[in-house]
Amino acid sequence: MPQNQLQRMFFAFITVVITVHAFVFYNLYVVNGTALMSATTTDNIADAIRTQGGVYMFARFVPVWLVVAVEFLCAYALEVIIGQPLSFRLASRMFDPMTTSPTLFETTIITSTVFFMCPSMSLLASLFYFPYAEGLTLAKFLATWFRTVCYNLPFAFFSQLLFIQPLVRMLYRLAFPVAKEK
Repeated sequence: MPQNQLQRMFFAFITVVITVHAFVFYNLYVVNGTALMSATTTDNIADAIRTQGGVYMFARFVPVWLVVAVEFLCAYALEVIIGQPLSFRLASRMFDPMTTSPTLFETTIITSTVFFMCPSMSLLASLFYFPYAEGLTLAKFLATWFRTVCYNLPFAFFSQLLFIQPLVRMLYRLAFPVAKEK
């Protein structure tokens, strides 16, 4: 796994690129798809997004590419500053990386990262997508944040554990092959 800062940045980059696209798709199509289609009286989500002029973000409609770009920048910064360091530190406190099975140690890091990143990104998403026209109150914002975490946490956990991280690790090994020991 990553041995230096360049490798950690690369690993985080691949993780965030895949994760942001997965979450934009999940939240637009799975979580909010039916509401989008009924609000615009369209038959599919892509048409609904086109009809309303983009995705509601920052109290206006913006193109999907801007949603992906903003979420990518925020997620990458959080991953590098908070996610990776804290999850590794927590996993190292629970298990000795030198004596613990690599699978168990990596699973602990993945789980820890999800539990740091999901509430953080859900907080940002609640700020980005909050219906400000309805009025902003602390109670309404906290309820929105809690609902967002509840929607995203199961998806984050299972997608990272079963799909995203295995794919990222495979891509990482292709980019940084480990020298074979003789």
